Amino acid sequence: MSGMQLQSASSTLSAQGSKQNEGVVSVATVTESKPKKKICCACPDTKKLRDECIVEHGEASCAKWIEAHKQCLRSEGFNV
Repeated sequence: MSGMQLQSASSTLSAQGSKQNEGVVSVATVTESKPKKKICCACPDTKKLRDECIVEHGEASCAKWIEAHKQCLRSEGFNV
C-alpha cells in the first residue's frame, strides 16, 4: 500500500470509531436520566400525606395530595 492509501484507510477507521463512540455517549446520557430510586422509595413525605388523607377521608377528597405526590414523582424522573 502506498502512503496515501494508508492515510485514507486510517481516516476511514478513525471516522468509524468516532461514530461508535457517539452512540455510546448518547446511551450513557439516556441512562443518566432514569430515576435513581425505586418508585416505592421516592417522595416519602408526599406519599405519607397522600396515604393518610386517603385512609381518613377517601380518595375523592384527597386530589390535592395525590397530585402533589405525582408531581414529586415526575420531578424524580418517573413517568406517572
